[in-house]
Amino acid sequence: MNAPRLSPAAELHANVALPFERAQAMPKSVYTSPEFARLEERHIFAAEWLCAGRAEALPKPGDYLTMTISGEPVVVLRDRDGEIRAMSNVCRHRMSTLLEGRGNTRAIVCPYHAWTYNLDGSLRGAPAMTLNEGFCKEDISLPAIRCAVWQGWIMVTLNPDAPPPEERLKGVRELIPTLDMATYTETWRETFRWHTNWKVLAENFMESYHLPICHRGTIGGASKLEEMVCPEGTEAFNYHWILKDDKVPLALAHPSNSTLKGEDRSKTWLLAIYPSLLITLTPGYFWYLSLTPDGPGHVNVMFGMGMSADWLADPEAPAHLAKVKALLDDVNVEDKGCTERVYQGLCAGMSAPGPLSHLERPNYEFAQYIASRIPA
Repeated sequence: MNAPRLSPAAELHANVALPFERAQAMPKSVYTSPEFARLEERHIFAAEWLCAGRAEALPKPGDYLTMTISGEPVVVLRDRDGEIRAMSNVCRHRMSTLLEGRGNTRAIVCPYHAWTYNLDGSLRGAPAMTLNEGFCKEDISLPAIRCAVWQGWIMVTLNPDAPPPEERLKGVRELIPTLDMATYTETWRETFRWHTNWKVLAENFMESYHLPICHRGTIGGASKLEEMVCPEGTEAFNYHWILKDDKVPLALAHPSNSTLKGEDRSKTWLLAIYPSLLITLTPGYFWYLSLTPDGPGHVNVMFGMGMSADWLADPEAPAHLAKVKALLDDVNVEDKGCTERVYQGLCAGMSAPGPLSHLERPNYEFAQYIASRIPA
């Protein structure tokens, strides 16, 4: 008689019970199961701090962006006092969504019945409501959502009890005291949707084991497997670093930078902030991915890049930026192919997870993080 099949959550907990030296890739079900995807939405994405982008992307009062967190429409904006805040993006009348995409607005006007809200979420006006005796404008406002700016990143959570990012992520600044992300400036961003599970793309970022092969047409030759270091991470993030050569000058410290010494002038940090903010940080620029699951088989991605202050001030900055942007576009084409092929394989009947390399310690720790949030 066959033993009862384990749930995806139980399979994952059994998987991470093995020590790293015997670790296997995560079970297929945690990528392909709609049931597990729903658990992630509830226990991870509705409970953790998520990245909405960079604070400098909203420079003026009224600048806004929209996002969806576990089915909850959210607007993030800079208010009249210059503060960045987040609130529900749903009208308090007949519950239409309000703003779309990105832009600038003097007030939030519902596209259905023109109920109008100030930038602090308070109701400014509502047409034809004078005959409703129970209506009181002062009692109605858009629900506030927790929002914080950490190292220049806008972080948003639906969880009123989540520890502040400065507390949860203080280890990042302790790890990399020489590179202050708050001093970098975003230069562009875009969004795309790939046909893979969000964890496949996250894991792809977390390990550089794939670089020589997946990226042999672009960056694969810029680093050597034997030089990669994958230390133990923390409960809030994992990381590793690689040393870059001079093929991409923007990845190195600017010639005028006298602060960074030795390897720090050519060190590229890869930070995976749980659950879904992935940052490549160099002395000259950063690029990032902020992931949102779209069911088991698709991921929505915010992809952007920024430059350090000294490189941004360099007269050759536009040329360097254009070169790196073109390179990253090609890298994304390669990553898209690799991660979508992985998801295709995960859905195959004869596939099975294999053992992890020592260069995939971040993936093992990511699996531990997922298991710590999903009840068995």
